[in-house]
Amino acid sequence: MALNQLVHQFKKTRAYSVDLCHPLTTEDYGPQPVAFASPPKWHLSHITWFFEEMILKKYVENYKVFDEDFSYLFNSYYQTVGERAERSLRGTMSRPLVAQVYEYRTYVDNHIIKLLENTISKEIETLIVLGINHEQQHQELLITDLKHTLSFNPLHPIYDPEFNLVKDKNEEEGWVVMDEGVYEIGYKGDGFSFDNELGQHKVYLHDYQISKSLVTNAEYIEFIDAGGYDNFNFWLDEGWSWVTDNKINSPLYWKKIDGKWFYYTLSGLQPIDENAILSHVSFYEAQAFATFKGLRLPTEFEWEAASTKFNWGKRWEWTYSAYLPYPNFKIASGAVGEYNGKFMINTMVLRGSSVATSEGHERNTYRNFFHPKYRWQYTGIRLAK
Repeated sequence: MALNQLVHQFKKTRAYSVDLCHPLTTEDYGPQPVAFASPPKWHLSHITWFFEEMILKKYVENYKVFDEDFSYLFNSYYQTVGERAERSLRGTMSRPLVAQVYEYRTYVDNHIIKLLENTISKEIETLIVLGINHEQQHQELLITDLKHTLSFNPLHPIYDPEFNLVKDKNEEEGWVVMDEGVYEIGYKGDGFSFDNELGQHKVYLHDYQISKSLVTNAEYIEFIDAGGYDNFNFWLDEGWSWVTDNKINSPLYWKKIDGKWFYYTLSGLQPIDENAILSHVSFYEAQAFATFKGLRLPTEFEWEAASTKFNWGKRWEWTYSAYLPYPNFKIASGAVGEYNGKFMINTMVLRGSSVATSEGHERNTYRNFFHPKYRWQYTGIRLAK
């Protein structure tokens, strides 16, 4: 990437994180009601820590860190870097102040831009591009974590009246017919990709069909009304335990008021649009719905092979593929190697991207992954047969 393009992309990405926080009050930056969703203040700090820890401390001579304590406070899961604060306690960090977090961002930004004023090595360029993509990931997490946090407030607070994100509808319908054969899977090209997309390889796929549309709210309400959450026959055993143990009876953020369905959105509590695309379901729910319909979820390979033949990008789409390494996958040395490989257990692959994904961060080879119980991301269902 040309140096001027890299500077532009860095500035644009850093500015968007700040833009996402403009609707927030100081009180919004800190709460963390659940361990898996981090507060905005932590996200803003962690994505700044990444540039300081991975680049400035290693490649800028005599670099003076902004605050010695920040490496402990804002490290996420990088064992190589050292000790870190407990994830579930990120919301207890009343200090540093929000103003100090923004000072930290400005300090690190200025040093990165100064570094980019001169010719840099390919190694530094690769790390900055990784840092940009890492920040884009956290921009989506900032949105989804914030929504989850605000949803606990009985006042149904409005983040932005125009920021619903679950009102979009399908633009096509029908089925894509795919012939059996050998298909190439994995990223190929000169642009950025994560290491878990690499190792392009061939897979054999039998004849299959994959839906051009995602499941809608109306279709899912049929599942609910038919007793879908009460019939163990639709569920995997682990999914049925999750439903019964947690008393699950609808997608996340849904609630019934006077016999009508509503859902919490970042523009407040809204009546459910039955024609809109379903969102915020777990893998367990996606699999149970597919079984209810007499269909199934696609594998990640089926999804990728057919992805040029349908529109995607509205929801992260659950696949029936465990998150496993591709052939010849190798975990890189150092902290960067902790990015993907060590999570290749007990998670399922999601494909596509979502309405919360930052612009330019989507690829049809992108492999997102979460535990099957999670549903606070903008997740949806595409069926196959």
